[in-house]
Amino acid sequence: MKLSIVSTALLCLPALTSGFAPSSSNRQSFMVQQQQQAVPSVNALRAGGSKASVALQMSTETAAVAETPAPEKMTLFEMYTKAADVATNLFPLWTVLFTGIALKSPTSFDWFTTDYFTGALAALMLSMGITLTPDDFVAVAKEPKSVGVQFTLCYAMMPILALFLGKAFKLEPALLAGMVLVGSINGGQASNLCTYIAKGNVAMSVLMTTATTIGAIFMTPLICKLLLGSVVPVDAAGIAFSTIQVVLAPIAVGMTMNKFLPNLVKAILPFAPVVGVVSTCLLVASAFAQVAQPILNAGISLQIPVLLLHLIGGLVGYWLPKIGGFGEITSRTMAIETSMKSSAFGFLLAKLHFGDYAARVPSAVSVVWMALTGATLAVIWRGIPVKEGE
Repeated sequence: MKLSIVSTALLCLPALTSGFAPSSSNRQSFMVQQQQQAVPSVNALRAGGSKASVALQMSTETAAVAETPAPEKMTLFEMYTKAADVATNLFPLWTVLFTGIALKSPTSFDWFTTDYFTGALAALMLSMGITLTPDDFVAVAKEPKSVGVQFTLCYAMMPILALFLGKAFKLEPALLAGMVLVGSINGGQASNLCTYIAKGNVAMSVLMTTATTIGAIFMTPLICKLLLGSVVPVDAAGIAFSTIQVVLAPIAVGMTMNKFLPNLVKAILPFAPVVGVVSTCLLVASAFAQVAQPILNAGISLQIPVLLLHLIGGLVGYWLPKIGGFGEITSRTMAIETSMKSSAFGFLLAKLHFGDYAARVPSAVSVVWMALTGATLAVIWRGIPVKEGE
């Protein structure tokens, strides 16, 4: 598998590099242009013109040719920037590709241990942190209404929607419980990357993720008790420590770098989206690989309601704030935060606290559809300019 992927990549390199090289037709047209410019001078000499006048005419023509600016060659960094932009726009495709590999060969990601998983999350947050300043958070703190509305969407609308979809598709009790659990958990860290790609408000996204993550300490058990009649214990200290470790600390480091090492940040900033995309793809594939067989066994009857949960959540999370008077950037941010749940955390809770094995399958399925939905929304909005003042 690894050899095949490497070989394919090597075979693709000549095609990629040829896209930046000048074509033969361009070189031929340039030579023809030079020949055509030389013809008048030769004809003038044959017509009996003096050598001095012909020389003057030729020098004038030569100067005119010299003044014509030659096409600029792309630098290596410009080539990277262009390729990185294309790669970022293909984020949904990479998500599907990595998911397919994890489904076909789950052992391909055995090397991606818990330490790597945590490190990838931290790298994702660091890549977002270097784009932020304390002023960004101050600006968001002055308008807490948006964070409050998104918190309500996360812990009121999404759990009710999950329960409705589960019953509408007649899921068995264990799958229904897992479905509600997905709707009742906090926002995922990958939402910050998708917000960045969608040209949303990253600082607001980080605050919303942090607020719902802390809120999971009491909201997730409460909702599961109200909707399912089940008590889901949540490790409050563990959630708090994980939030600090993989969210707040890397972002704080990134902001510090942005403040005191601006030249370094300027140099590495173009690489931030690529780091984020690679980290997210590995995180999705790793989680998916761990429960590949149960996902296959669940079939399309579970895939559709889980997909609809994230898709409808994203659409409602966008249009409801939009109708309520929020701007375009804020609405995009709230939509992605609402759609993208921390499915890996839901999987862990189901594994630890729900007796039936099937209850953890919706969270595993959600890992893929959550990432794919968020990535698709982000790429679509990336191509739609935001009007000034929105």
